[in-house]
Amino acid sequence: MKKHFFKDVLKSIRITLPYLMFGMVLTALFDRYFPPSLMDTLFLRNKALSVLFMASAGVPVYVCGGGTIPLLSAWLDAGMSQGSAVAFMLSGPATKLTNLSAIKIILGTRHFIFYIGYSLLFAVLAGLLTDFVYPFIG
Repeated sequence: MKKHFFKDVLKSIRITLPYLMFGMVLTALFDRYFPPSLMDTLFLRNKALSVLFMASAGVPVYVCGGGTIPLLSAWLDAGMSQGSAVAFMLSGPATKLTNLSAIKIILGTRHFIFYIGYSLLFAVLAGLLTDFVYPFIG
């Protein structure tokens, strides 16, 4: 029993460690080369636009939850709203390439396009709801 447990733990580490390292490298690059003035423009001036941008950014940037957590943490520390983080974390897994290829095979093209639109719409709405409602109830 213990042998299988430790074998599974090591396997999980081997699978997730590259994604976590990738996220840490992206975070370091972000911290080093991303100008704070651009961060203000993207995330602080217009929350709704920030949510829309991050929902869209979740499509190409998202690799794995473990890999995006360090990057998302750096973005939140730099001033990104919680709603933008919610939009990013909802749109990313829904539009991950491996997920999309399986969904297209199962649903067909017409429903596949509907799925992508619905996923992005839901991510944006959840992000906006987080930004504009959560401050009043939290």
